[in-house]
Amino acid sequence: QVQLMESGGGSVQAGGSLRLSCAVSGNTYSACLGWFRQAPGKERELVALIESDGTPSYADSVKGRFTVSRDYARHSLDLQMNNLEPEDTAIYYCAADLIPRGCPTVAPGRASFFAHWGQGTQVIVSS
Repeated sequence: QVQLMESGGGSVQAGGSLRLSCAVSGNTYSACLGWFRQAPGKERELVALIESDGTPSYADSVKGRFTVSRDYARHSLDLQMNNLEPEDTAIYYCAADLIPRGCPTVAPGRASFFAHWGQGTQVIVSS
């Protein structure tokens, strides 16, 4: 059984930073892990993915500003968000795909690859 729980959300001014963490329980050593976000009235969109070997991939909108990492010893998936913009305001979710097939390419609609989700953490960026 895999369980995911996000923490670290909050309110920040544009240009600021936040670090999100996702506590991961269960066997996820070969899993693709990811961060998604959903703004009001919008579909859930992919933010970042990370392979079991630590290889990351990012949505174009966050490249150069966000960094995803996973720590097997701490059972944690993290997202460091720098230079935040009001457009980053959303509920952020961590997710796990346990099927050992590698991460999908970054593209719309990838949420359907992931069967396991956290409850989300709110990020608000004010201008």
